[in-house]
Amino acid sequence: MGANINFRTTSGRWNGDTHARAVLDSIRRLVRMLREASRASEQTLGISAAQRFVLERLVDAGKLTINQLAERTLTHQSSVSVVVGKLAKQSLVSRRRAMHDGRAVEIALTLKGRELLRRQSDPAPQDRLLEALGRMGLGRRRTLATSLDALIRTLRLADEPPAMFFEEGAPSPVSRARKAARG
Repeated sequence: MGANINFRTTSGRWNGDTHARAVLDSIRRLVRMLREASRASEQTLGISAAQRFVLERLVDAGKLTINQLAERTLTHQSSVSVVVGKLAKQSLVSRRRAMHDGRAVEIALTLKGRELLRRQSDPAPQDRLLEALGRMGLGRRRTLATSLDALIRTLRLADEPPAMFFEEGAPSPVSRARKAARG
């Protein structure tokens, strides 16, 4: 890929680069908003913002499979599966074999899960992000997606599975390999 950069000797090269600063400031604002929303969710509901987002997708859906839930959360099925496992342990969702297909597992919101969501009135942070992306229009979303993809590839993070915001699951094979390489 690119040349290795020694940040101790090249940090001065960024002085005056308003675009680099704007990118970092934007990322900082997004991370802060997501972190604060996750803390608020944990304080008021006792669950993470990612768990809340999954529960909210089940409110009107009735029953969904992991794949359907992944589609509705715009997340990989492995990430959703980790979150659903945590929600099931708290009896906020139920998991049952689908009648139409014995291989599929359907996830449904429990009464306890519904009651928990009634305590929250503001939109989930992921919904705020999706609303903002919707207002941007397709062309700007496409440009943003392309630019972020280029950044992720440059950082060599493209092989990392994108977990849900602030929801820790099992480390990915790539993360385990990097950790092992560091010793």
